[in-house]
Amino acid sequence: MIHYNDKNKTFHLQNDQISYVMKVDEYGVLSHCYFGSRLPRYSNYLSYPVIHRDFEVDFVDQNQKTKRDWSLGNILQEFPGYNHGDYRHPALILRQMDGSSVTDFRYQSYEIIKGASSIEGLPHAYVDSSELAETLKVRLGDPIHSWFVDLYYTVFRNHPIITRWAVFRNESAEPVTIERMASFSLDLSPRPSEIIQLNGAWGRERMLEREAVHRGRKVYDSKRGTSSHQQTPFMALVSPNTTENQGVALGVQLVYSGSHELSVEQDPYQQIRLQAGIQSTGFHWKVEPDQEFATPQVVLAYSEDGLNGMSQAFHHFLKNHLIPARFRDKERPVLINNWEGTYFAFTEERLHAMVDSASDLGVELFVLDDGWFGKRDWDDSSLGDWFEYKTKLPHGLKGLADYVHSKGMQFGLWFEPEMISEDSELYRQHPDFALHTPGRAKSYGRNQYVLDMSRSDVQDHIYHQMVAVIEHTGLNYIKWDMNRHLSEVYSSAFPYDQQGEIAHRYMLGVYALMSRITSRYPEILFESCSGGGGRFDLGILAYMPQVWTSDNSDAVARLKIQYGTSLMVPTNAMGAHVSAVPNHQTGRKTPLASRAAVAFYGAFGYELDFTKLTKSEQSEIKDQVAFYKNHRTLFQQGTFHRLLSPFEDDGNLTAWSLTNDSQTESMVMVFQVLRKASQPLQVLKLEGLKSECQYRVTQVLGEGAWGATLSKEEGGPEAEAMSLTDSACDDSNSNNSGVESGFQSFEASGAELMKAGFYLYPQVTKDFVGRLFYVEAIK
Repeated sequence: MIHYNDKNKTFHLQNDQISYVMKVDEYGVLSHCYFGSRLPRYSNYLSYPVIHRDFEVDFVDQNQKTKRDWSLGNILQEFPGYNHGDYRHPALILRQMDGSSVTDFRYQSYEIIKGASSIEGLPHAYVDSSELAETLKVRLGDPIHSWFVDLYYTVFRNHPIITRWAVFRNESAEPVTIERMASFSLDLSPRPSEIIQLNGAWGRERMLEREAVHRGRKVYDSKRGTSSHQQTPFMALVSPNTTENQGVALGVQLVYSGSHELSVEQDPYQQIRLQAGIQSTGFHWKVEPDQEFATPQVVLAYSEDGLNGMSQAFHHFLKNHLIPARFRDKERPVLINNWEGTYFAFTEERLHAMVDSASDLGVELFVLDDGWFGKRDWDDSSLGDWFEYKTKLPHGLKGLADYVHSKGMQFGLWFEPEMISEDSELYRQHPDFALHTPGRAKSYGRNQYVLDMSRSDVQDHIYHQMVAVIEHTGLNYIKWDMNRHLSEVYSSAFPYDQQGEIAHRYMLGVYALMSRITSRYPEILFESCSGGGGRFDLGILAYMPQVWTSDNSDAVARLKIQYGTSLMVPTNAMGAHVSAVPNHQTGRKTPLASRAAVAFYGAFGYELDFTKLTKSEQSEIKDQVAFYKNHRTLFQQGTFHRLLSPFEDDGNLTAWSLTNDSQTESMVMVFQVLRKASQPLQVLKLEGLKSECQYRVTQVLGEGAWGATLSKEEGGPEAEAMSLTDSACDDSNSNNSGVESGFQSFEASGAELMKAGFYLYPQVTKDFVGRLFYVEAIK
């Protein structure tokens, strides 16, 4: 998979799908040649031309000879330095003791390693067998000082993926400070390009935004101490004609959960530089002699099959090489979380009633959210006091856990391990445990402070508290939340000249705690959360196989949120729940069936109080749960295709599908937000089927009715329809009085379904209608 041509000094990383080519030029600069679809061989013809450009700084080699027609400011580099003639953004800035900052690294050696190398203290991709990947380590060195940069490139046998990261090593006699170090830098030849990013805010995470790449540098970053709701550490460089199913897409994801910085830069000659890494604002890292610093990993995906091709490359790779292997094929349970059903106002009796109803409806996991610990009756106390609140739970957590387990269900708890309340036993004993700058007031966020997770004693304290609760209750699931961002970042555990390290050390401490807990309890299902999707990134997924996608559970809002999130991660990593109406975040009333139709395409569950529902609503939920279980493998393991985008046209129609590996069945969701007068007919084209295969398309959910339960155990669709009631917790019947009528059922070839499509008919007569179509191969 990795080939080195000593004559031409070229490295060619390849598998059956992609090639990545680099060259060591005559001056020792590691230059970029190619990244794209597979080249059977590389002929060394694509060397950067010798060209003189006015007002570029001439290159000076190690012998002080000037090269007039060659400049670092022009060429395509793999890891550009600083203050040496390249005026584009550098990958590395170092500060010496005397204040100088010239960064100039040249090629020294290489090593090819079987498998995927690990990164100590940081999340990273893995392989089950060393035969599935090869890693190239290229060492660059400073010509004057004993400084070295090791660049790592891993190519995987079955994926159009390259992972990259870098390690700086100081073998000089003096300390040196890193002021900026990117995980990767990639220079590309001139090409018309557009950039896709995912931005947002609380309750509207990962909004897809696409624009042309213009002259200059554009940065997508977070300075919040987390990957954030506001800017996900993802970007994709695409051709202007790239669609979901055709065109070039180069995706970039950072395997990191802290403050980050991704950028795209176009120079005056239309060359493009992509970079990603730790946020450089406020960052500096002191590297003592014989010490080293490693960057987070970055994952690069290449597709010529559009954005769906890029996303599927990410999805398949993450399932097999990043998300914990023990959850790769493991079924995720249908859960009920009590949060929006009770908030803090629960009693043991009320929880028992919720458990009883959940058990009757077929739910498999009961999760007790915030409010079970310390003296927690509101969000202004007790974080850090991870012991049971006996006033609320007279029989303790063990009593509740035993009750849940006696119903044949699993039991889960909410934790916020990284936070501390001022009104807590922990703060009264250890006020120094909170991140704070001496002499400055501490800022509140959600009535809480942030623990100094850079300190091992803080990590140990929280670890032992969590272990005690887990051992006491026999937990099956943990929701790990993080409800505020970092401020006044300073640690009394480190000297003044290392305070620029604390934000990153905080993240390293969180990873260390996550690693200890998840390694000790590999059977526990962990779900990450940060005020919803405020820390949804590959760093978290390396420890926890699913993330609460957003606190906004409104079905309409979730169309964009889940669509955008699907660019980067598989659907079974996205927590998705059916909640009550009016929705607690938007106030919108949507049909219960439509909420389920959207939530099925995620780690599925409920977030409401079943005991407040009518009998007919409970009956419908029981049918939803049974339907999901019957098709759980398809919903959790299928290949995802985006079909109609809520970000295009007027956003009124969204469609997506999941298809099994053998392409014998697919589940298609179509959601229409508003009914419109005299609306045109819509043709839906499917993806991911076999052209030559014949399929039966059966509408199983539509406006006001289920067409069939599609129970596999009973051999196919049931004839009897299940009428849909109105929305849970809504006493109005204005939105959902329809009954089953005009459901589509027909047969067609895969070629017809993908190339010609089919009419979405009859048209819906109400707002907020989700439809499901089951596509099954018949011959």
